[in-house]
Amino acid sequence: MLVTAKFRYLHIAPRKVRLVADAVRGEKVEKAQAALAFMVKRTAAPLLKLLNSAVANAENNFKLDKTNLFITKITVDEGPKSKRWHAQSRGRAAEILKRTSHVTIVLEEIAGQKTKTKKEAKSEVKTAKKVRTRRTSKRTEKDIIMPKTQKTTKKTYRRKAF
Repeated sequence: MLVTAKFRYLHIAPRKVRLVADAVRGEKVEKAQAALAFMVKRTAAPLLKLLNSAVANAENNFKLDKTNLFITKITVDEGPKSKRWHAQSRGRAAEILKRTSHVTIVLEEIAGQKTKTKKEAKSEVKTAKKVRTRRTSKRTEKDIIMPKTQKTTKKTYRRKAF
């Protein structure tokens, strides 16, 4: 089932919005939300708000699970431009275009994906913890190999005393 949300008249140029939209296109919703939350671009905040709106539409209107959704399509179209003028030399005027964007996001449910039970989720967390707790052996001073010096030069300074 397709779920759409639109953000019209966003006061950011479309080429700037497309940079962020391309980064999250095709991602799962949870991963896209995390990416947008930590992105430095000014466009990330309105796109995150739009994505959250689309997820709320899916959950409330169509009873879909948030974990089974992914971003099918994000389109960034050009909206109307505000025209401003500023003075230039020799009595001329230069035009400034303040561009706006229309952003449309489409979410779709992953086909054949079943929701995880609490038991399965807990087992995944346990296995992830086991993988993280493995440690590599610490290197000792004996393991560190000193670089070979050329025979023609005499080494007069040594950084560490072994």
